[in-house]
Amino acid sequence: MAEMGTTEMSEQRPVGAILNMLGLLGISLILTVAFAYQLALGELPCPLCLLQRAGFIAIGMGFLFNLRLGERPSHYAMILVSSLVTGFVSMRQVSLHLAPGDPGYGSALFGLHFYTWALIAAIGIVCYVALVFVLTDLSGKREGDAPLNGATSNTVFAIFALLVAANLLSTVLECGAGQCDDNPVRYLLLK
Repeated sequence: MAEMGTTEMSEQRPVGAILNMLGLLGISLILTVAFAYQLALGELPCPLCLLQRAGFIAIGMGFLFNLRLGERPSHYAMILVSSLVTGFVSMRQVSLHLAPGDPGYGSALFGLHFYTWALIAAIGIVCYVALVFVLTDLSGKREGDAPLNGATSNTVFAIFALLVAANLLSTVLECGAGQCDDNPVRYLLLK
């Protein structure tokens, strides 16, 4: 009897689906903060910053695939590989600004530059996925269960899709069809 109640509860609100939705919201928050600094402070992202944003978008796609298509190991692999690549790109940018007296690139948020936050977030996402694995295993969730549908997941999807489109548009405006400037100061296509 207790087993049946647990099964019904996990079918109504699967733990993994809720955690994937929270993961996608977290990625959307990261993209929102970066985009807000870009628009409000006029801080255009450098090429490494754009790679980090692309990495977070790829991570978000993994969470989104789990929500829309059901949880699969390949989706989690996408999240983990994207987190590792994003972490390495962030580490590269952190290492570029380690010299004494180097002010870093862009503004700081709570005393750390965005590329440092990106490194912390990438490591945090790997840990988060490990937590998702443990919690879904404890809840009895199995691979390939039905995806989570409804107004909440549709809203989370819409927010993420809007952020991806806005970042794509701003990148095209900043870089055009060519390589982005190392230290961009203006949108190339808005001269």
